[in-house]
Amino acid sequence: MRTLSHLRRLKTTLVPEFHSWCKLQAPNAAGKQLPRIYVTRRIPPDGMKILSQSGLCSIEQWDSDEPVPRSELLAKVAGIRGLYCLLTEKIDAEVLDAAGPSLQVVSTMSVGYDHVSLEELKKRGIRLGYTPDVLTEAVAELTVALLLATSRRLLEAVHEAKNGGWGTWKPLWMCGYGLTDSTVGILGLGRIGAAVTARLKPFGVKRFLYADTGPRPDMATKIPAEFVPLEELARHSDFIVVCCALTPETQGICGNGLFSLMKDTAIFINTSRGGVVNQEDLYQALVNGQIAAAGLDVTEPEPLPTDHPLFKLKNCVILPHIASATVATRNAMAALAASNLLAGLQGKAMGKEVPL
Repeated sequence: MRTLSHLRRLKTTLVPEFHSWCKLQAPNAAGKQLPRIYVTRRIPPDGMKILSQSGLCSIEQWDSDEPVPRSELLAKVAGIRGLYCLLTEKIDAEVLDAAGPSLQVVSTMSVGYDHVSLEELKKRGIRLGYTPDVLTEAVAELTVALLLATSRRLLEAVHEAKNGGWGTWKPLWMCGYGLTDSTVGILGLGRIGAAVTARLKPFGVKRFLYADTGPRPDMATKIPAEFVPLEELARHSDFIVVCCALTPETQGICGNGLFSLMKDTAIFINTSRGGVVNQEDLYQALVNGQIAAAGLDVTEPEPLPTDHPLFKLKNCVILPHIASATVATRNAMAALAASNLLAGLQGKAMGKEVPL
């Protein structure tokens, strides 16, 4: 009886596994070699499910929450047809040379693609997929949360409550700055910038300004927001929210030139890329009272060393790049990146492709 029961359990376990193995091996049995892809990190399940169930590729993965070591990446990409990467991987000539001429598509699980050399991809005829739109709402929510936490001094208040600083009620204690009747300046009025304004509007913001490479009437009219030079935005804004992409033109754009024009009561928020801010200039602006406070979800480098001077300031709130960190959003990003990669392998139109 024990033997019979044991055999039944083995049948229940092994038969489905055998059927799954047969399905995976079927293309090879027909003499077809599946194209190899490399996934540079452990990714949300929706993305991995799309890749593994497609039957279109052979998957190798760096199965860790930590970034793949550079040496490992260079070794594993040799001969692959598709590369699924994150913004932590620098995809440059060295990586593309290591991959060789077989590589036809790179898909990044990010809306930004400043970590990828577009020039090198174009030179080699390699396509690039990315994941805009699906993270817009989550990033906008976090941006507003960071703005409120910074302007209303929430982290300071929590610290005081926990550590005995909460005494009797005091009229001037823990006072911050509110959004009602304020002017909000948006640096970079794209999808995320517009979504941020939509969430701030119900707080009673009086005026929205924006600075960009040029007027964006398609988005600005709906808000409404006024297009102004960056200098004017700095002078008039009570809150400045940075939502622009990192490009050669925006690298370090938020430095002393900007901070020196801002109100000493102004709040500076960045959820775009760390590279758009000169952090030394920001530190000096905060220490010297040029601006009231800053909230950062992105830094340069990432992670920011724990002994960095910005961490020592009460008027600087720093988050570990979590703007898109909702379960639904990260799964959507993973799924879109997977679908983009599979489309690229098949020579089909991607859901979201960077024009090169």
